[in-house]
Amino acid sequence: MKKIAIDGPSGAGKSTLSKALAKKLGYVYVDTGAMYRVIGLYILRRGVDPHDEKAVENELPDIKMEIKYVDGTQNMFLNGENVSGLIRTNEVSKYASVTSALPPVRAFLLNAQRDMAKTNNVIMDGRDIGTVIFPDADVKFFVTVSPDARAERRYAELLARGEQTTLDEVKRTMAERDKNDSTRAIAPAIPAEDAVMLDNSGELEQTIAYAMKIIEEKIK
Repeated sequence: MKKIAIDGPSGAGKSTLSKALAKKLGYVYVDTGAMYRVIGLYILRRGVDPHDEKAVENELPDIKMEIKYVDGTQNMFLNGENVSGLIRTNEVSKYASVTSALPPVRAFLLNAQRDMAKTNNVIMDGRDIGTVIFPDADVKFFVTVSPDARAERRYAELLARGEQTTLDEVKRTMAERDKNDSTRAIAPAIPAEDAVMLDNSGELEQTIAYAMKIIEEKIK
């Protein structure tokens, strides 16, 4: 089975790029960020301090997470409830950023993420796919984009969902999350040494074409 890892910060366009590449290649797309968001949502609902590692760890056995694909789209289920439309808010993002840095949470999801690649060719995006989840990935990308472009994309997404926020608030939240994700001791969001850097600030089609060229070169 082939594995393609796509890492990068929030708002860099990893999901859109990954979905497009998966469609072209006929691979299964896995959004690992959604998995961490499901945990963040559960912890938020339970009223647990996301910084309290032991308290969060105690909640994990009660989380039953399922991924179901509907018309090729990944849907996230939490204890039987489809929460795909609930895990993209700024508040859940903050909880996901904090809890995803906790070793018990990462261990909880590690095997599930790796198991997906045992029976499918996968494109998996996240922050540590090429460094931790699949250090042996056939192709590794690290997606970058200008901070302003990232914030504007994220702001537009939130407005489209009906969430009330401001561009300044989105920029502040992103800066906090970037700091948390890149400096944490466990699985920091940094490029793998052998990752191909992808600047996604321009037209998506150009990024897709370049990524496809790299994939075709590396996977004969």
